[in-house]
Amino acid sequence: MKRFLLSIFTLITIYVIYIDLTQGTLPKKSKEESVPVVETLAETTESLPAFEARVGRGETLISIVERHIEKSLPVSIAELVQDFQKLNPGQAPEKIQIGATYRFPDYSKGF
Repeated sequence: MKRFLLSIFTLITIYVIYIDLTQGTLPKKSKEESVPVVETLAETTESLPAFEARVGRGETLISIVERHIEKSLPVSIAELVQDFQKLNPGQAPEKIQIGATYRFPDYSKGF
């Protein structure tokens, strides 16, 4: 009885995998049904001075800003993180990627 149930289960599993690989389990969308992509540009309401920089290997938010202003941070880390998120909506500073370009707050003037 165990062998019979195991063989039925194995056949059903193989059949389901075959159908999934050949036909798929999700319905295909036609071009008329596809949702149009809408791009929006977010404008910053505050005029926060900023500079763009490409992230290198081993660099962090703090190291990039300190290298740019050529001194230690004149603001708290929490304020730096908040300003970075204002300049780059939807980007977490701990998830910056090597080789990507981001906008960083420029504290070289006025601090």
